[in-house]
Order: sequence, then C-alpha cells, then structure tokens
Amino acid sequence: MGFDYFRYNENTSNNNNRQNLLTTGWRPFNRDFDWNYFQQILLNDTQELTQKSINLASYYADALARKDYAWWANVLNLASDYTRGELQKFWNYITPDLNTPDNRYKEILSTEIPIVQLVSRNSIPIDYVLNLLQEMTVLRVLKILETPDIITQYYLERDFYFPVEKFISWERLDVINTVYAYWAKHDIWLQIDAYERSRRQYTLMAQNLNPLINKATYDLAVMLSGYQSRVGKVHSQFSLRTFPPNIQDFTDTVQQVILNQHQLAVVVHGEPGTGKTAWTQAVAKEILVPLGYVIFILDHDAITNFVPPNYLERICIIINEADNLAQDRASEVAQYNNKTEHILGLLDGTLYQSVIDESGMQIKQRLVVLMTCNTTERLDPAMLRKGRVDLICEFTQRFV
Repeated sequence: MGFDYFRYNENTSNNNNRQNLLTTGWRPFNRDFDWNYFQQILLNDTQELTQKSINLASYYADALARKDYAWWANVLNLASDYTRGELQKFWNYITPDLNTPDNRYKEILSTEIPIVQLVSRNSIPIDYVLNLLQEMTVLRVLKILETPDIITQYYLERDFYFPVEKFISWERLDVINTVYAYWAKHDIWLQIDAYERSRRQYTLMAQNLNPLINKATYDLAVMLSGYQSRVGKVHSQFSLRTFPPNIQDFTDTVQQVILNQHQLAVVVHGEPGTGKTAWTQAVAKEILVPLGYVIFILDHDAITNFVPPNYLERICIIINEADNLAQDRASEVAQYNNKTEHILGLLDGTLYQSVIDESGMQIKQRLVVLMTCNTTERLDPAMLRKGRVDLICEFTQRFV
C-alpha cells in the first residue's frame, strides 16, 4: 500500500509538471524525417536497419493475427501502447536526434543565479564579488545573444520545445529538467539546470567564448576590499592630455609596451598630489578599456586573496600605495605579513591562471599591473628586478 501510494504521488507530480510545461507555453517536439540522415543509415548501418524493420513488421503482424480477438479488435491493437511504442522506437532510430552540446564546445562559463553566500557589512568575501562578476558576465552575454534559434527540454521520455517567438526572458521560462538553447550564428549553447528554492545554474558552452565575454565585460571595473567591494564602470576625472608633457611621453611608452607584450608591470612614484592615482585611472579608461581589459583595483586586504578569473582574456590590476604593501622584507614591519610575496607572485605571473588552446600551447592572459607609491625606497628590492617591473616613472609636478 505504501508503495502504491508513493507511485500515485510520483505519477501525480509528473502529470502536474507536464501540465505546467504545456500551460506555460512548451510544446511536444516532433522529430522530422531527414533524407540525408536516412541515407547514411541505409548505407552505413544496413544490417541494423533491416533487423529493426523486420521486428516492427513482426510486431504489427502479431497484433493483427491474434486468435483470441475478433478481426476488428486486432485492428484496434495496432494503436495500442505496445505497438505505438515500437513504432516510436523505430521512428527515433531513422530520424536524427535533437541537437545537444558535444565535446566540440570546450569553453565553458557557468554561474548560479541567484548567488547564495553570506555577506556582512563588516566583511565582504573576495570570492563573492568575483562570483557576482561572473554572474554579471553570463547575464550580459545572454543579453547580447538575444533570442535563441531553438529552446528545448527533455521530460518524461519526451522532448519539448518552447516557441522562440513567445520567448520573453530566461527568468520567466519554466524549467523542470534541463533546458538547452542554441544560437547558430555564434555556435553557442546555453544549459539551464533548476535547483530548489528557484535557484538555477546557467552554463554557456562554445568553441570560442572570448569575443562575447570581451564585449560583455567592456568598461567594467572591480574594486576589491575586505570591507567594501563593488563592480561598476571605469571612472577617470582627468584625461591623459591634461598631464605634464614628460608624463604624456611616458604614457606613450606604456601604451606601446601594452600593445607589444603579454605582461607589463609599471611603478609610478612621487609625493602626494602629483597625480599618480589619477594617471592610473586615465590609463585604464583611455588605453586599457578600449583594448578589452577588465580593471581590478585591489586594496591591502584583497592582495592576499586575489586570483584573476581565468575566463577573462585581458586583465589590469591597479595597486595603490604599493610601498605600504610590498615593503622590504628585511624590515621588521614586512616580516609580519606575506603581501610582498603575493605581489611578487602577481608580477611573476604565478598567481594568475593560463588558458590552454587545442594544440596544447600555453597562452597566458594579458596582464597589466599599475602600481603607485610615494617612494621606491621602502619597496622590496626584488620588486624592482628586471623582468618584474618593466617601467618606472617619477611624478614630480604637483597635479591635484
């Protein structure tokens, strides 16, 4: 009795879910006959096609030849669940399957919506902000893609599709099992998995996601701190042409190196008020953002917990007051923290991940590190070694 009750509840739940799909706009997907596909089966799988055809004919012959029923009852048997099921299996064999993502789509970007993570006013975890950035990136990519060419869902051994002309938004789409959507122009898939409490997992799959991600993250800046973190747009109060001529010449050199190298580290130093921070903001907005760089501004607390997201192709890290972070490890103050090692790791490229292409060649993310400090005297000597910091400039003229 308990089993029957459970089975009843399960069937009722399945029927309700199927009814929900139908009432919210989903429609059963009918497989279409494809001559080219059938010809491939006929040429390359002749024996299996022959056997399945004989089996189907045998099922119908058996239904028509039963001696316990009248002839008209045997005709009705042709429409029974059993014979219809065998016909459906045969039809599924000779028609192409519904398209789904395969191993060709190696680049994946996934996010859970909404993000569930405890955050207090006194402490905002770095990973929460980075997860928020990833969520924002996925949603922006979907906005760029607009309406897909097809939306499908498999449930209770049947394929359903959602008419794209009725599509409004992903939030309003009823998801019971796994939903797939496809954009032929970009050759990109979306997979949506439903969790409890209205949570969903959105996963983008493509052979090359970089162009869409670069477009989605254009003009983005992320400020990371232990107590106040934000995602917004790059802001600059001053333009590069308002800086003194010697700084403009240095800026031209920085721009040229950015275009020629995968990695660049710059240190600008000078007394307060000489425009160091304003210059990094101007470089970020006028040079780096147009080239597709996402800007990360790190404070003292964020340095030790930050690893740039590997789905971003170009990253700029701005570290203000670096002389208070990457202090000489021989000093007593520096011995009580490991921030110097983390900054050295960033400059060496050991803290940020790499992307592996199909041929196995290692293609590193493009990384630009802009650091400001009042004086280079307190910096650890290892910071200024060749291969870590490429360009150094002193700001001497009072700017602000």
